[in-house]
Amino acid sequence: MPAGVATLQGPELRYGFVNDAMRAVIGDAAQEGRSVAESPGLIPADLLEVMQQVYESGRPFVAKAYRIPTPAATGSGAAIRYFDVALEPVREGGGPVSGLLLFAVDVTEQEETRQRAHELAIETRRLDTRLRVLTETVPQITFTMDAAGKLEYVSPQWYYFTGQPPTADLNAIWPLLIHPDDRLRVLYQSDAARAAGTGWSFEYRMRRHDGQYRWLLSRALPELHAPDQPVFWHGALTEVHDQRELAEALRRGEAELRFLADSIPELIWTATSEGFIDYYNQFTGEYTGLTRDELGPTGWINLLEPTEQAGAARRWVQSIASGEPYEGLFRMRRHDGRYRWHIIRARQLADTRGPRWFGACTDVDDQHRLREVLQTQYDELARTNRDLDTFVYTASHDLKQPLLNLRGLFDELRRTARFEDPQEAEIQDMVDGALAQLDTTLQELAATVQEQRGLSAPTEPLDLRSVAEEVLLGLRAQVQEANATVELNFEAAPTLTYGRANLRSILHNLLSNALKFADPERPAAVQVYSRLDEGGRPILSVADNGLGMVLLENQATVFQPFARQHPHIGGAGVGMYLVQRIITSRGGRLEVASTVGQGTTFTIHWLEE
Repeated sequence: MPAGVATLQGPELRYGFVNDAMRAVIGDAAQEGRSVAESPGLIPADLLEVMQQVYESGRPFVAKAYRIPTPAATGSGAAIRYFDVALEPVREGGGPVSGLLLFAVDVTEQEETRQRAHELAIETRRLDTRLRVLTETVPQITFTMDAAGKLEYVSPQWYYFTGQPPTADLNAIWPLLIHPDDRLRVLYQSDAARAAGTGWSFEYRMRRHDGQYRWLLSRALPELHAPDQPVFWHGALTEVHDQRELAEALRRGEAELRFLADSIPELIWTATSEGFIDYYNQFTGEYTGLTRDELGPTGWINLLEPTEQAGAARRWVQSIASGEPYEGLFRMRRHDGRYRWHIIRARQLADTRGPRWFGACTDVDDQHRLREVLQTQYDELARTNRDLDTFVYTASHDLKQPLLNLRGLFDELRRTARFEDPQEAEIQDMVDGALAQLDTTLQELAATVQEQRGLSAPTEPLDLRSVAEEVLLGLRAQVQEANATVELNFEAAPTLTYGRANLRSILHNLLSNALKFADPERPAAVQVYSRLDEGGRPILSVADNGLGMVLLENQATVFQPFARQHPHIGGAGVGMYLVQRIITSRGGRLEVASTVGQGTTFTIHWLEE
């Protein structure tokens, strides 16, 4: 028999018959006549105890897959083997139990197989639990579908997304939630994939719990068990609505930008991070008369004037390497072969898609040539102005000597000659006045030229009171002659950033005019004060109580050269013209308010530098 068999006799359970199979289990201790308790061999202690209890009770016992260590086949250590052990009491002639019959069937392979199957079942349950947790926690709808298109499983996310109750019939509801425009296509594509035994990947719209249709990406793969046909498809639904709308918006934006670029009458182009041009707008082809293939990846460089190409290419390579903006003025060939001036600009844009270059070639040929003409005219005007200044300065200087000669001759004539004329004194006074007037005019012409040259004097922070007192010190004789009082008030705006020589000239002319045109019927009173306007810019006013002026609607006539309203008072009429030129040259504004017989107020709105 393939099973181990042994007889155990008497209450001492001595070995009787023992076959070879049992001897292989128990070992050499199974000798006839020996007690099991004395020579247990490889029988475990708990089995010995059970044997004794079976003998005493007379009730048989069967142990399935009992574990018994046996000598290893290699002789090193013990090997664990499993046996179905049966203990059957033996009675002779219906009397009391006289022994036991021991059966042992080796079921090691079956037990190990069962244990492995059990472990695999545990592992399968663990993996199934893990898979279910994963599928039910990811932000996707997972599902399992059989070959007939019936849903076997769907994750809870489907119920959250659709708002359907757990008791809903999935297979009946699912197609109804698909957008009507997508339903037929989806059903056909999924049926075709199952019939072919392949997976699928397509997008469609499904109604959400709020009634809005959202784009979903459906992907599934078959469960393959070769050589059988697949019977299940496992897949997932991923919401791609936002990505799809973003892609659509991006596509529309790119189309609109391309349309805009094609509508601009400039050469618009884009380049890769390596500097190779990958797009030209439509105007580029019209302007150059070349196709995109003819322009190539370095098109605009090849269109430049040959002597400028190398330098332009080097600067372009430097910009590509450093990422710095590119800008230059070059001559570019038009479709008719004529070279025209262009400003070429390019900027780098770095985003998630990597760095790219956007550039434009702007035709500035007309502006460039106009600027050259204007520069030439400006140079000529500047030269003419310098020549005119030199002429006026030279003329005034050269006329001074004849004037001195005339004055000397007249003084000598008055000293040595006598005229029998009752109007002699009056005529002499008139000649003296004419010579003085001519001398003053020459001096003011020279001063005008000198001040004109100093309009661009450097600016510095100036203390208004200090400059005003310095000017008044030079006008001390005029102040005393007019018996004038001069009031200075610069507390609201004590300082001004301006050219010192320019400010002195302005204050000198305004104060000297206030003293010169004082009303002889009353003592002269002059007020000089500063303040700030609403924008925080300084304002300076000079007010007097003199003769006043008649103002026309256009105040600019007051500041015309040689304009005079009081001819009986000496002067050339260039002082106010000079003041107005100085102020306007630095961005300021001069205003005047006057009433005849009451006085005049000049207000200067500075553009502080």
